[in-house]
Amino acid sequence: MPVAALTTLGCKVNQYETEKIADDVARAGFTLTEFDAPADVYVINSCSVTAAADKKSRYLARKASRINPDAVVVMTGCHSQMVLDAGEWVDGATLLVPNHEKMETFRHVAQARPEVLTYSSSPASLLPERGYRTRATLKVQDGCEHFCGFCSIPYTRKVLVSRPADEIVSEAAALGRDGTREIVVTGVCVGAYGPDTGSGGPDLAELLLEIADQPGVARVRLSSIQPIEVTDALIEAFASHPNLCPHLHLSCQSGDDAVLERMNRPYDTAFYKNLVQRLRAAIPDVAITTDLIVGYPGETRQEHENTLRFAEEVAFQRTHVFRYSPRPRTHAETLPDNVAHEEKVRRHAELQAIVERTNQEFAERYIGETLPVLVEGREGGSSGGGNLSGHTTHYIKVVFPGPRELTGQIVPVRLTGVTGSGATGVLALTEAETAARVAAAAPRHEAPQFTPLLMAAP
Repeated sequence: MPVAALTTLGCKVNQYETEKIADDVARAGFTLTEFDAPADVYVINSCSVTAAADKKSRYLARKASRINPDAVVVMTGCHSQMVLDAGEWVDGATLLVPNHEKMETFRHVAQARPEVLTYSSSPASLLPERGYRTRATLKVQDGCEHFCGFCSIPYTRKVLVSRPADEIVSEAAALGRDGTREIVVTGVCVGAYGPDTGSGGPDLAELLLEIADQPGVARVRLSSIQPIEVTDALIEAFASHPNLCPHLHLSCQSGDDAVLERMNRPYDTAFYKNLVQRLRAAIPDVAITTDLIVGYPGETRQEHENTLRFAEEVAFQRTHVFRYSPRPRTHAETLPDNVAHEEKVRRHAELQAIVERTNQEFAERYIGETLPVLVEGREGGSSGGGNLSGHTTHYIKVVFPGPRELTGQIVPVRLTGVTGSGATGVLALTEAETAARVAAAAPRHEAPQFTPLLMAAP
């Protein structure tokens, strides 16, 4: 049988799309393997959110071609789109697939190397069991039209479109039947989901409520959303439905109004803080996570100090802190990148220290409490030790001892301590209760993981 290897860089939208490409490849009779292993076809779902993502995307293409010089090395995703738009190429790549044809990646492979294919007229019959997932990503929307000064995404995902709601709900129902306990709803600009771009009627709040009502789906988590797209209806949905996780990732980027204006962000810090206050008033224990950039062109020391104070005031549960790097075709690329690298590193460390402290302070609130934790597997993966790892509804990562047969279950865990990444805990079940849960657990094998190498958002 032919062998394929896939890997993902970047956001949760990319993760979802890689899974769909993997389904097509598996239906064609390919065996899926790790990206480091010899394969006939390599697929790289690339990212261009930072210069580091560009570099990693190109490195993976060269690496794949070295592992097997005769392989078809396919790159799709945002870096591929940027390269195609520039009329350039990627060393090591056989094919570059544009973003608007990403979901047809397998067709491009079939045309390039038909001799390795065994495609069936009934492809579903060839689809092997993909395995069990505790959490699945569900893409509901694509495209962005915000044109923030630092971001190239509007150039690489150019069409603003919502998937039909009935199609999404049907997919969510199938995930629930297959044993997925948590669904992460994502999109490039997920807050733009709605009837004007193809939903067939529902807006985002209505869609989330429909997904949350599907049998077997215990949790629905929303991925990154623009603050201006958090509606009253969305807040009410999170406040009223127990299956919607009390966690919102509100993309911010800076805590200084002048920088936000230069970034072309459509809000100021007062709007952001007011939104956080409204959310905390409506949704008990809501976790607020975000993204912040340091060293944006022209950022003064005082503007950076304003961001430090802003991060302390908002007290984020978790934050992705990025050092600014120029992106092709963006407005910021035309500005002098006048913050020295060493200063960016220093500002990154200063902001990171604050958000790590507020993350720990958030977890400290729950020490001694017993919270439901979705067990995602062993800490450190299959090679890890005896501790299990999972997340609470408000995104605290908890590590605790227990049998691996509990993977995929939501179990009560009493939090006992704080770590750099979350908390430690102990299973709040008796030995008899634990044994009963282990005995009732259906045998499952783990699904192939296309873990992102670089995360733009949770």
